[in-house]
This record gives sequence, C-alpha cells and structure tokens, in this order.
Amino acid sequence: MHTILGAGGPVSNSLARELENNNEIVRLVSRKPIQTTGKTTWVKGDLTNYSQILEAAKGSAVIYLCAGLVYDKKVWQEQWPKIMQNVINVAKQTGARLIFFDNVYMYGLVNGAMTENTPYNPCSAKGEVRAHIANTLMDETKAGNLNASIARGADFYGAESLNSFYDMMVLSKYANGEKAQWLGKVSCKHSFTYIPDAGKGMYLLGQNPDSDNQIWHMPTAPALTGNEFINLAAQAFNVQPKYSTVNKLMMQLAGIFSKPIRGSVEMYYQYDHDYIFDSAKFEKAFNFKPTSYKNGVEYLSETMFKK
Repeated sequence: MHTILGAGGPVSNSLARELENNNEIVRLVSRKPIQTTGKTTWVKGDLTNYSQILEAAKGSAVIYLCAGLVYDKKVWQEQWPKIMQNVINVAKQTGARLIFFDNVYMYGLVNGAMTENTPYNPCSAKGEVRAHIANTLMDETKAGNLNASIARGADFYGAESLNSFYDMMVLSKYANGEKAQWLGKVSCKHSFTYIPDAGKGMYLLGQNPDSDNQIWHMPTAPALTGNEFINLAAQAFNVQPKYSTVNKLMMQLAGIFSKPIRGSVEMYYQYDHDYIFDSAKFEKAFNFKPTSYKNGVEYLSETMFKK
C-alpha cells in the first residue's frame, strides 16, 4: 500500500493519479475529507498527532509526505519539526520507505544553478525551518534508522488550485483577457516544475528502492526569463503580452491587508535574482525528459483554462 500524508494538494493529487493509473492500493491521509474511488481510500489524520498517523500508515510499503502548511513562519516553526519527527517515527515503526516532497527554501540565494549538492544557506525564517527538517530526516538515513529520500521541486505550475504565481498571475489573467502580472524582474531567469512531472517523479521514486537515502530534484525544464514566460503564455492564449510587475514594496504594502502575502515578502529574493533549478540527476537516472514549458502551457490553455 502507498500512503500519502497531507493529501489534497497539487503534488499529492498528481502522485495519487499516477499510483491509481498503475493499479496501486492508495491511502490518502488528511484532515479534510477527499472523495475516492477504486483501490483508493481516505483516512482522517492530523500530522501533528502521532497515534493518528501511525494508525493510518499501518500496512504501508511507501509513505509520501506531501503536506502543505499555512504560509506563516510561526506555524512552520511550531508544526514542521513535530510533523517530521512524527513521520520519521511512523516510518521506523512500520518499516515503510519514506519520501518527503520538499521545496528549495533551505538553499537561500544561490549564484548559479541549484543542485542536490547545493549547501544549505537559508536567508528566510521558512528556509531555516526547511533546512532543519531536511537535516533531521537525512541524519536518520545516515544513521541507518530508516530508508528515506527527499524529492524537491521548484516553484510549480499546472495546479488546479491556481496557487502558483505563474498559474494565477499570468495564465489565468491571459485566459480571462486581462493584463498579466510578474513577480520581480522579468529579466531574471526562473524555473517552474510542472505538477504532472512532479507527480510522475514521486511515483518513480516510490517504485525504485535503490533511489532511497538521497536527495532528488524533480524533473524540471531549463529556466527561462520572465519575459520568455510572458510571451509564451500570450502566444498560447492568443493575446498581446501585456503585463505589469510587482516589486517588493508593493508586496509589503499588500501584506498589510493579507497575511499570506505578508508571509511571502521574505521570499522575494527568489524573484529579483536568477532562480535556476537543475534536475539533471533525476533525468539521467530515470531517463526522463521534463515537459517543455511550451507544451505544458499549451496543454493548460486547452484544458484547465479553456472557456
């Protein structure tokens, strides 16, 4: 059985579809109910409650931790260490392999490409939390206490929830005939992981025990500039590439009225510098070619954003 802890988010939904399409038995664990069919079941579980997670994960061959917490540094500081320790203990108790879907906040501002060997140098409170829980997990693998890996993705696009800035501020805007917005400098390069590719990447890690006890960057197409992303989207929706930019001061002002935006200000460094995510290790190991941005955006324009 494959158990997804923190189910219901974009990556977990994509992973669940991959598992279901390959006839696997899937258990989804979340606080909110999720409708299921076939071999997939849902169990209520709070990841801060060890006994609930242990009960939900019994019988698992692979556990995937795909949780997303409220975008607030105090919540992260309080809950993430507890969740990670709970899940580590559950993996030890059940003997299941553990795959943690992570982001890149722990790397901080990187000059050049982010790889699996990039040292942790967080420059945000959330990055410090991510570095801590990643080290906690990998220290357990080094000690031989469990088999686990970390799967990292860049900023993503292609989520039904539209909670990616490219989905929400560019693709959705052009789909509705509106002017797009770009976060940061359009001259900077940025990487976006396509959600279906992240789901497939997680699935492949789950199918291959020899991938355990290391870090993997999920398949992601080479970075483009903001200008290139805007033009690509405009072509897909057959509109003029009109846009405005959002700078840090604008985010700070908007944050006065919105807690999620306020919590995003410390991550602004990702948008006024190059943000280049390298997934060559995964691509080579699994002979996997990431979906091109052109193909991904065109597909979304014909499906998710089709009027």
